[in-house]
Amino acid sequence: MTYAVLFPGQGSQFPGMADPWASDPAGKTVLDEASEALGRDVVLGCHDEAALATTEFVQPALLACDVAAFEVMRKQPVDEPVGVAGHSLGEFAAVVAAGAMSLRDALELVVIRGVAMQRAGEDQPGGMTALLGIGGADAEQLCDQVRRDGVLVVANENSPVQVVVSGSIPAIERLEALAAERTIRAVRLGVAGAFHSELMRPALPAVTEALDAIGIRDPRMPIAENVTGELVTEGGRLRELLPRQLVSPVRWDTGIRSLARAGAKTFIEAGPGEVLTKLMKRIDGTARAVAAGSPDDARNAVAAA
Repeated sequence: MTYAVLFPGQGSQFPGMADPWASDPAGKTVLDEASEALGRDVVLGCHDEAALATTEFVQPALLACDVAAFEVMRKQPVDEPVGVAGHSLGEFAAVVAAGAMSLRDALELVVIRGVAMQRAGEDQPGGMTALLGIGGADAEQLCDQVRRDGVLVVANENSPVQVVVSGSIPAIERLEALAAERTIRAVRLGVAGAFHSELMRPALPAVTEALDAIGIRDPRMPIAENVTGELVTEGGRLRELLPRQLVSPVRWDTGIRSLARAGAKTFIEAGPGEVLTKLMKRIDGTARAVAAGSPDDARNAVAAA
């Protein structure tokens, strides 16, 4: 088999996103375990738009949906993927899928991470804006022109023609104004802070402490992790990199290319939405990209890979 599985992160959520997976026995098992661990019904919670707007709930809910989708795939009589990757929060689903961390431990960690990020965003308000049609180097130049004494960095290197910039609100507003002058499309993201920037540093101690208490095994398949975009096969390396993700850019483009070099020719997006499938078309138009947004989609995608 020459396929890789990709897990979406925050921004892919929508009301009712857990419903498709709750209809499948394998998916329901994951959602039930997540509900028990969180002390809240995940499926019902995914119909609560106020809850979906909070980092504290949406992160573990997305993690549960991503893992539920993967478990549906695993029930098919096929070989395992050549590797996995998850975008930002989705990286925790990749770690679970690769067997490096239990779902319960990942949920506990992600809850702590979500609370810490929410608080960091409240203490140091910030935002994120997607820039469409330009790459990382051009985005860095724009940031340099308007940063001044604020925080403004490239946070997501999503594809050669899409990046996300993160920073303090005044700096983000100056960037958006400059983008308009240059006829560059800028889209503000609905997030609760300047993720993957120094404004998230106050969240690091809580996440690091929680991670230190969790067992991490060597993954049974390579993980294209976010901080470097390289394939990781050792649990110790994951323990080092996962906290750094909070304040480092997501090198998604690099990670996808790492998976392609490892032999992946089909990329299956497991979980809500099809953000990563659309990005794949901008990264490598020759690769096959499939969004598995339902149990039937997941079964068909992995059978055809």
